[in-house]
Amino acid sequence: MAEENMESEIIEEPTETFEVLYSCLRCGTNVSNTELFRLPEIKCICGFRVFTKVRPPVVKTVKAI
Repeated sequence: MAEENMESEIIEEPTETFEVLYSCLRCGTNVSNTELFRLPEIKCICGFRVFTKVRPPVVKTVKAI
């Protein structure tokens, strides 16, 4: 009985998750990572399986040495 309780504690999801948005390469639909992992297959609603990570519109500038 104690082993079952330990397994359920290990399986629990972390409380702090970061939302990452992915975009379908074919149709451009934005999907979060939690929605993708809920599905049995990583696939868009259009049936395409290739996603790109949506990056924030912040541009970083680095000074040259």
